[in-house]
Amino acid sequence: MREDELATRVVEHFEAAFERSAVRLEEPYDHYGNRGSVDVYARVRTPARVDYLVELKADPAVRIAGGANEILRQYRRMERYFYKDDEHSIGPKLARNGPGAHFLLLFAPTKSCVEHVNEHRTLYGSVEEDAAIDGVPAVRKVAFLTNLDAANRGELGFLSVNGDVPFGSETFRRAVPSDSRLASALDAADGVEF
Repeated sequence: MREDELATRVVEHFEAAFERSAVRLEEPYDHYGNRGSVDVYARVRTPARVDYLVELKADPAVRIAGGANEILRQYRRMERYFYKDDEHSIGPKLARNGPGAHFLLLFAPTKSCVEHVNEHRTLYGSVEEDAAIDGVPAVRKVAFLTNLDAANRGELGFLSVNGDVPFGSETFRRAVPSDSRLASALDAADGVEF
């Protein structure tokens, strides 16, 4: 599975799930030489603006990466610099109920990604969920994508590995849909035990 396939599903999801959404792929940012791009940047209205910054990782990315530190460094750079450049901003809103930004590091539900996350489960699990950007509450999620085939109906989901239910726990395993790609990947992966 490639990242462009994942990006297509994420775009389909936002377009179907939110009546008022703006979705951009490979959204660049640049803050005093700290350059990068976000795989998917979605802005929705609920009624206040809520942003989703999505970093996608599929098989090629986890094979090429020097490990979890490299992937997390890229993910944290996105969080640190995206709203500091001149093109993007976020601010408190009275109408906002909940986080104003979601920083998502989403892995494909494949054997390679499962093995990678399993090998580095402590690092991914240590990502603190709560964040704030310029006084705006934000959330960090490291997760596996689920329901890829339902993305065009706005039903794409994810199963977090950095929350209250750690990867590798029996509770995590019970949360995996039984007939899903993620369940198949978990069964096929080497060294993953619950």
